[in-house]
Amino acid sequence: MHNRKYLIPIVIALALLLASPALAAEEAKPVTGGEIILGTIGDATSLIPMITSDSASSDIQTHIYNGLLKYDKDIRLTGDLAESWEVSPDGLTITFRLRKNVRWQDGKPYTSADALFSYQFMVDPKTPTPYSGDYLKVAKAEAPDPHTFKVTYKEVFAPGLASWGLSQLPAHLLKGQDVRSSPLNRKPVGTGPYILEEWEPGTRISLKANPDYFDGRPYVDRVVYRVIPDTATIFLELRSGGIDMTGLDALQYKRQTSTKFFERNFKKYRYLSSTYTYVGWNLRDKRFKDVRVRRALSYAIDQDEIIKGVLLGLGQPATGPLKPGTYWYNPKVKRYEYDPAKAKALLAECGWKDSDGDGILDKDGEPFAFTMITNQGNQYRANAGVIIQRRLAQIGIKAELRTIEWAAFLKEFINKGRFEACILAWTIPPDPDLYDVWHSSNAKPGGLNFTDYKSPEVDRLLAEQRLTFDQAKRKAIIDRIQEIMAEDVPYTFLYVAEALPIVNSRFQGIKPAPAGITYNFERWWVPKARQGIKLVQ
Repeated sequence: MHNRKYLIPIVIALALLLASPALAAEEAKPVTGGEIILGTIGDATSLIPMITSDSASSDIQTHIYNGLLKYDKDIRLTGDLAESWEVSPDGLTITFRLRKNVRWQDGKPYTSADALFSYQFMVDPKTPTPYSGDYLKVAKAEAPDPHTFKVTYKEVFAPGLASWGLSQLPAHLLKGQDVRSSPLNRKPVGTGPYILEEWEPGTRISLKANPDYFDGRPYVDRVVYRVIPDTATIFLELRSGGIDMTGLDALQYKRQTSTKFFERNFKKYRYLSSTYTYVGWNLRDKRFKDVRVRRALSYAIDQDEIIKGVLLGLGQPATGPLKPGTYWYNPKVKRYEYDPAKAKALLAECGWKDSDGDGILDKDGEPFAFTMITNQGNQYRANAGVIIQRRLAQIGIKAELRTIEWAAFLKEFINKGRFEACILAWTIPPDPDLYDVWHSSNAKPGGLNFTDYKSPEVDRLLAEQRLTFDQAKRKAIIDRIQEIMAEDVPYTFLYVAEALPIVNSRFQGIKPAPAGITYNFERWWVPKARQGIKLVQ
């Protein structure tokens, strides 16, 4: 006897395959409806932008807020809440003309008063943000009328225009409030395409389409982020229809999704990501203060082994904090090719020798042993850590690997500098301004320079490149910064992995571009006939 439970999906699938040309043409037009469920390994910490630096929070914030400007599919600046802008001939003043049809998600109009407040929020010393540096360069900010916002800089500031991707905040809800206790941390109000519907901490965050979005209502009704701390479980949920989109790891991309089932139900994408992974050495630790030790550790780590063994070849070596193949990347920096003999020699220069014959290097009676920490849920980082651990053991260093739940990892260890070494990653922004992460002024609790890297020359160059509009001259400065950092080794740069997103094939409107696939997320849509069908067996 046929089981009705399985027969109905088969009949519907056949109906889709045999649909008339007229129906096919109708379904080629975008329609509203449906939902998309995404898997994330970590929960958001706050939904007020610029006071968080974790990717989980940022992913949600992107759907709720807008900046004055944004990057388009070709990674070029274009208008967002600003419909146009002008830069004065001397490069010191930017005048933004704001859209007139924008409302906050509570119905209040968005005006230049909000743009002015968002600037003031960033320069207020009470705001707990690591990103204030760009805005402290502004000498004067004005809102001469409701739809004009004007900023004048103290001196030419090259990253200035790009910095106005700054998420705009509602003055009527935040002005005069303590941001740490504001209800907006959990119940945000933005101008963006989606509105927070529900947040179950540690479980899920649900967003619903904003019917009054100034750029047109998003087609997909609902966006749901499910918090699943394990990537293997996320993959199982993808296979069962519990989620619609995630990033694959290399094994999943190359082997586990190369089946008829996945070909019928999903589309895979592949491009070099804008994220580099690294080992960060805590330079407050006396062992890692010596640059020769950091160079030795870099020689002892086999980058190619990690790329082949962990990424299955789907990635490139990282040699610094900028993306390979882009204009700002310097391909001529010093490389640390795998050389354990050179690593041992450098360590011996520093006094690290196996004086008691136990196989572990020691100095002044202390063995060279430390703990590397990384976050739970990222198998790439955990597997890279295992390879690094083994290679360091071969030169006489004992490295313990510890994985920690994401929120605690950031709050209790990274932000407080309570680690010896960590395996982490940074997103590479389109503008090459490295100031926030690498300037010594940000080497403080809660600062982005949490490894405590301090170089007077790098500080000077980081400030100089911000004052250089000429692109060729600015590139020369950025190139030199990369060369110094390659010599100083504040991080051992590991790899830039390929992004491997997979999306349920019922979603239409996805158009891969240099910016990836999510730049036009609100224009994705689901044909009516597939809004009730997630998988075809």
